[in-house]
Amino acid sequence: ELKSALDLMRRLPPKDIESSLSKILTVAPDLVDDLLSAVDQPLKVQRCPDSGKDYLLCDYNRDSDSFRSPWSNKYCPPLDDGILPPENLRKMEIAANAAFEAYREQYYEGGVSSVYVWQTETGFACCIAIKKDGEKQAHPLPEGADPSTATLSQGTWNSIHVFDVCPRDADKKTEYKLTTTVMLFFETECPATDSDLSGNLTRTLERERPHVPGDVASHLANIGEMVEEMEGRMRDTLEEVYFGKTLEILRAVRTPVDERRAAQEGLMAEIAAKRKT
Repeated sequence: ELKSALDLMRRLPPKDIESSLSKILTVAPDLVDDLLSAVDQPLKVQRCPDSGKDYLLCDYNRDSDSFRSPWSNKYCPPLDDGILPPENLRKMEIAANAAFEAYREQYYEGGVSSVYVWQTETGFACCIAIKKDGEKQAHPLPEGADPSTATLSQGTWNSIHVFDVCPRDADKKTEYKLTTTVMLFFETECPATDSDLSGNLTRTLERERPHVPGDVASHLANIGEMVEEMEGRMRDTLEEVYFGKTLEILRAVRTPVDERRAAQEGLMAEIAAKRKT
C-alpha cells in the first residue's frame, strides 16, 4: 500500500504535492507517518515567538504536531516531552544556523534557512533547509509592443540537504552521506495564457574527509563545502533539464514572430527576384 502511494505521488503534478498528499492520507490514514517522512513537501515558514526570527518547518524538526525552532530550541505549539538535541550537538546547531544564514544571504540574497541536528547510532545527522520566494515581477515590454503580451512571473526555490555523518576518531576521518532534494516552482501569467513549470530533483553525494575530534568548525567546513558543490550541480542540471528542454520544445512547436517575419520577407524577395528574370 505504501509503495503504491509513493508511486502515485511520483506521477502527480509537483505543484499540487500538498493537496495530493492530503487526499491520499484521507484515503489511507494509517500511512501518515510513513508518507510524511518519505515525501518531501514545500517548506513552510513560521516565526519563533521567543527570538522573533523566521524558521522553516519540515519533517526533521517535527514532533507530533509541533515544530522546534532552531533559534530558541523550543517547540511551537509547546510540547513538554519533545525531542531535543544533546548539548554538544545543540552547540553545533547554533553555529551551523549562523553559518548557513550567511551562506543564504550571499547566494540567495534573501529567503529563510534553518539547520537541525540530531543524534544517530553511528554519529549524528543534520538537515539544512533553504527557501526563497521570488516576488511577482512584471517583465518590461519593448517599445511599441502589444500590451496583451505583458507577462508577470514568480517562483519558489526549496532545497533540503540531509546529512548522515559517521565520525571515526581512530583515524580522524569522517564519512559524510548527503541526500539533496530541490523543489522548483515557476509561474508566468499574461492576458493570453498562463503557464507553470514545476518539479523536483534528488541527488546523493558521499565524501570522506579528515576532521578534528570534538571540533565543530571542521564538520561545518566539510558540510558547507558539500552543500555548495551540490547546489551548484543542481542549479546547472535544473537549468539544462527544465529550462533548456522547455525552450527546445517551444522552439520546435512555435516559431517566434521575428523568425517567421524574416522567413516571409525572404520568400517574398525570392519570388520578386524570379519574376524579374
